[in-house]
Amino acid sequence: MPWTLPALILIFGVVLFPAGYMIYNSTRKISLAGVDHGSVGFQNYATVLSRPELPGILLNTLVWVVSVVVITVVISLALAQFLDKNFPGRRWVRMAIIVPWAASVVMTTTVFVYGLDPFYGIINKFLVDIHLLAEPFGFTKEPVPAFISSIGIAVFVSLPFTTYTILAGLAGIPGDMLEAAKVDGASAFRSYFSVTLPNLRNAIALATLINIINVFNSLPILKLMTGSIPGYKADTTTTYVFKLLQNEQRIDLSSALSVINFLIVLVVVGLYLWIVKPMKEVS
Repeated sequence: MPWTLPALILIFGVVLFPAGYMIYNSTRKISLAGVDHGSVGFQNYATVLSRPELPGILLNTLVWVVSVVVITVVISLALAQFLDKNFPGRRWVRMAIIVPWAASVVMTTTVFVYGLDPFYGIINKFLVDIHLLAEPFGFTKEPVPAFISSIGIAVFVSLPFTTYTILAGLAGIPGDMLEAAKVDGASAFRSYFSVTLPNLRNAIALATLINIINVFNSLPILKLMTGSIPGYKADTTTTYVFKLLQNEQRIDLSSALSVINFLIVLVVVGLYLWIVKPMKEVS
């Protein structure tokens, strides 16, 4: 107990107490000045769920999470397979993959924000120079292109963790298993999908689960990329919480939506674990 007490105190102070206080605030009527006017039960939840912009925001959230997680896992599978091979300079390439993970998400996103600027952005200039664009385009000025660009950035910063998780899974596959498949006449394609991929089940499941939670709760990328766009057409439920708190100064409503977000994550994670069963042994 003495050894675990500091960790338990930290968990209580950083996780449990703020979560409990958030749930408490979600049942109160709090003025713009922060004055608590008493309990309103579940009225804040009803108010949030009745907002006309919420269905579109929920759809954006679904597209955001599914797109980023699926694209990240697919690309990471290819990258991990490549990095598992022996080739000159492999150590340096592996180190380069870590860079987006080591850098601050805010810093990385800011680089893309400036790079995509239609007036002085180097990325915009490059796309014009190679004739992919006829003229500079305002990627961060309209909801749809800003949202799609945000998905690309989220994939970019999610690749290192996912790739290294899958790479660790590849390292754990016995070499004699792959050799036996080769001796049996299996092609490289058949060996990958019949031997390698099933043995990566736990690694892929872990990477996917962590990515679902991280991407769902991600604020910096969308805040920087779409924060200046009026309305809610490029928002997810997480950025909507921020707007309720910052723009409307509604602590009670933002707390209620935060609780709803937390419940959504629990349901999604529970369904994922029930359907995928990541700890099930590969037969």
